Order: sequence, then structure tokens, then C-alpha cells
Amino acid sequence: AMLDPDSGLSLTIARIVQRLKGSSLHSQLERQARVSLHKPEIKLESLKEDIKDFLKTSGWEKKLQNAVYSELNVFPSPCHPAAPAEHMKEPLAYMRKAQGSWEKRILKSLNSMCTELSIPLAQKRPVNEQKELLNKWNEMGTDEPDLSLFRPVYAPKDFLEVLMNLRNPNYENGEQPSFRNHVGLIQVPLKVKDIPELKEDFSELGLNIGQLGIDDSAQVPPEFFENEHVRVGQKVLAEQDSAAAQQYVRQGSPTALRADLWALILNISNQPEDILYYEQLKSNVIQHDLLVDSLIYKDVKLTASNDDYYFVFEDYLYQVLLCFSRDTSVLEHFTYSSATPPKSYIQGKLGMEEYAVFYPPNVNYNSFILSVAPLCFLYHEPSKLYQIFREMYVRFFFRLHSISSHPSGIVSLCLLFETLLQTHLPQLFYHLREIGAQPLRISFKWMVRAFSGYLATDQLLLLWDRILGYNSLEILAVLAAAVFAFRAVNLMEVTSLAAAE
Repeated sequence: AMLDPDSGLSLTIARIVQRLKGSSLHSQLERQARVSLHKPEIKLESLKEDIKDFLKTSGWEKKLQNAVYSELNVFPSPCHPAAPAEHMKEPLAYMRKAQGSWEKRILKSLNSMCTELSIPLAQKRPVNEQKELLNKWNEMGTDEPDLSLFRPVYAPKDFLEVLMNLRNPNYENGEQPSFRNHVGLIQVPLKVKDIPELKEDFSELGLNIGQLGIDDSAQVPPEFFENEHVRVGQKVLAEQDSAAAQQYVRQGSPTALRADLWALILNISNQPEDILYYEQLKSNVIQHDLLVDSLIYKDVKLTASNDDYYFVFEDYLYQVLLCFSRDTSVLEHFTYSSATPPKSYIQGKLGMEEYAVFYPPNVNYNSFILSVAPLCFLYHEPSKLYQIFREMYVRFFFRLHSISSHPSGIVSLCLLFETLLQTHLPQLFYHLREIGAQPLRISFKWMVRAFSGYLATDQLLLLWDRILGYNSLEILAVLAAAVFAFRAVNLMEVTSLAAAE
């Protein structure tokens, strides 16, 4: 049920206040307010107003605005107070159920790997191993452990199979007339946007608006557009306003400003306490050995080491991913994700809640690696790189690996992609379907990896500018459909999936 706007607003405000209360920003603001009491311009008779003015002029109000804006971007708008908690995670019961059984399947795969290889999910490292790991922390890539026995937990095509088998039990074989003509692989009736709606939502991508990455190489002397755009970007950074930065990167971000703009949009400042937190995660990696570590090793070796762009970042990738697999603050995103963190029990205590531990929520799969690697071009300081990746994950990337009805979720993206193609290039769609080269079989891995590994890095970063700018992953489905439109003439000639690929 929708709330009336007023109570909805007050619920949102209450939640944000609650969430900021425990933050370091809250204590910093209190400290600043106390310090300001000793300033001559603060008068007792107008105390409240004077302190407010002080916080405004000293830039603290901006920091508070950015924190609030960040909360609004990440958390969904509140449900009706009477709605059960799982509705915030995912309103459709059949989606929750499908996600649950997918998680069970992954955990089973992990557990059976443990049994086969007779290694525990987690164990403390012996002291000598701890020392060794600490010494080679910055060159883990030189290590060559034997990982032939480890296998990836799942591949994109396994996940696509699961999505293709999703059905809404309330519809008998898609009886709803509007849906019956959808002949794609995805068979669930979710509302996705049509071209007019997309045009309205992505209005800044209109042909009459300059785009970085295109118009700086056009017939127009590039300096007109580019210089002006860079000047505006520097102004946005000087203002330190997250909302303005988010609006600005919709036209693409200048290379030199991107790292700072993204950090501003994601509200990441790399404070001393953030650096300390990263060091704690690192010491956890040093002390405990997780089964997941070997999977991370294997994935990095398979993905990054063979990639001309990314192999130089191999050590960064290990550091970020090993820390990420230990980060319990990531668990917070499960309040608004359809997923649930996997639990494991201490040996011999199965089912006894007080012995339950959250086993890494981040089921390892090489699209993680591909979603960290591009960020290595922007951030060279491990704790900052780590925070940016974590924030990108809890805002965006987790949606590509979980089953949900969210407009940025992978199911909606697949459906949006198929609907766009079927509506706008019906002949191509049917031709590919006839020869057994359903378009989604080709584009799924592009979308599930947010195109990382498929586009040159400079292009990929321009695409991710738009993900951040619009706070949405829908652009991935639009781009995937556009690639097919761009290649339509050649694709009409092919007669097999391999040729289409």
C-alpha cells in the first residue's frame, strides 16, 4: 500500500536520522557545534541560528546534505508500517522463493566442494603462514598455488537457465493478453519501460546534448564542448555537492575529474576511520583462511592475468576481494536486497543459531573481479579503492547477481533488453530465435558483468558514469539492444549461434 505523502516523508526522515545517528559524521557535527560555542560571533540569545549559520559557512551542512542524499539513493522508499520486512527485500513472493532456492544451490555447491577437497569453509592460519602472507601482501600475484581442484561456483549460463525458468504462479502460461506475445526467454510479466519512457528518463542522452566520449571527437572543434564541460566539472567539485555531481556525470566525466566525481557521488571521503576499518579487514585476511580465498585466487588468475589491461592490477584485485569477502558491513545491504546472507554453522553445531556465522555473503564469481578491475584505473590507494568498490557493489552490482523484480535487477534488465529488440527489430529478433541464437543468450554475460571485459576501459568508464548519474542499471539493457541494432544487417545473414556471437 502506498503511504500518504506526509507520513511517507516523516518515515523516511525518521529512518535517515536513525541511520546517521551512529555514523562518524554525527559525532563530527556534534564536535563542531561544541567548538563553535567558543567563537565570538556566536551569541547566546540567537544560539541555535548562529550555530546553524556556522555549520553552513564552514561546509558541514553540505556534508550532511550529501550523507542524506546518499541514504536516499541507496535505500528504497519505506513500505507501509504494517508491511512485513521481507517486502522491503522483494515484494513478489515467487521471486523471493526463486532467490532462496538459488542461494541454497550455491551453498550446496560450496559445501560439496569443501567435502570433496576435505577443507573447512574457514580456519585460522598458522602463525608462520600469517607472517608470510603479510610479507607478500603487495605481491600476491607471484604466488602459484595449485588450484586445479577448485571450480567456479557457477557460470553465467547456469544463472540464465534459472532466470528462464522463473514463472509467476498467478498467471497460467502468461494468459495476460499483453504478455502473451512476448516470445523471449524471460517469461515473467514485469513492467519495463518503453522507448518514450526511456527517452524521458534518459533525456540528458538526447542527440541535442553534448556527450563526453563522442562530441569531443566530432566535427565541431572539440575544445568548445570539452573545455566548457571540464570547467563546469571543476565547479561541481569545488561545490562538493553529491546531487550536482550525479547530474553532471550523465554527460560523461572528464578523465582527470572522474575519480573525485565518483567519490563525491558515492559520498566517500576516505577518513582516518575508513582507513582503520580497511586495515582491520586486512588483518582478518591475514589471520583466517577461507575456502573463498582459493576461489578468488583462481578467478583472478583466470580473468585478470590473461587480460592485457588488467593484469597489472592483479595484487590490488586480491587485496580488495579478500577484504570484501570478510566485510560484515556489506551484510547491511541485505535489508533491501532480495538475497539473504548465507549462514554456516560451526562444526557439529548445525542448526544452533548461537553457533551460526555468516559465511561470505559475496559468492565468488569472476564478474566481481571484472567489476573491481576498471576501478583500479581511478584509485591507487587500496583503502579508497576498496570503499569505492564496496559502495558500487551495495548500490548497483549486487542487483546483477540476485533474482528480484527491481527495475535495475537482472531479471528486469533481461526483459527490457528482449522487449526493446522484439518491439523495434522484430525481424531480427525472430530470425535469431529461429536459428537458436536467442539474443539474450549472447547479451546476458555483457549485462551480468556490466560490460566489464567487453568494452575498452575508457568506454566502460563512460558507461559507468551513466550508471552513477542515473542511479540505475537500465542503461545496460539499452546498450545491449543498441549493439544488436548496430549490427543488425550482419546479424540477419548469420545461421548459427556461434556465427552470431
